[in-house]
Amino acid sequence: MSEGIDLVPLARETLLDEPARLARLDAALPQIRAVLAGETDAVAMQATLACLLWETLVQTNWCGFYRRIGETLLSVGPYQGTMGCLRIDFARGVCGACARTREVQLVPDVEAFPGHIGCDARSRSELVIPVVSRGELRAVLDLDSPHLAAFGRAEADRLLALVREVFDRDDVVF
Repeated sequence: MSEGIDLVPLARETLLDEPARLARLDAALPQIRAVLAGETDAVAMQATLACLLWETLVQTNWCGFYRRIGETLLSVGPYQGTMGCLRIDFARGVCGACARTREVQLVPDVEAFPGHIGCDARSRSELVIPVVSRGELRAVLDLDSPHLAAFGRAEADRLLALVREVFDRDDVVF
């Protein structure tokens, strides 16, 4: 058993093929939903989600949140992995693009993304999901991997649905 979720343990930064990644994520999602059921504190939910996704998405070297702290500014929030950037302006990087557009950013090769911010030089691909609650951007969920094309559209869609379900509720306290 992994630390917080019942999945077969795998070595950190293992890149599974897409069907295996989706099967692992699909097995984890009901467990994640059960753990977060009834929680209303956004920081507690972000910390827990970062932990459980870290255990699930073993291809990552960074998994966590950047919280909106100003009109166009994100600040590092709960995460797992190597040191993250402390602040990200909406005008910069993949997280900034997600915050600015409120659209999922699926980047198979970060070197090809104009303005990419290299918080960890080993990161090669990235997936960023907007966290919107009651019509307001509250944060972004950022996933980085040292592998090219480590995330697919199906993973992005599942994670976007999870983030909406967990955070876009009237009872969540940010």
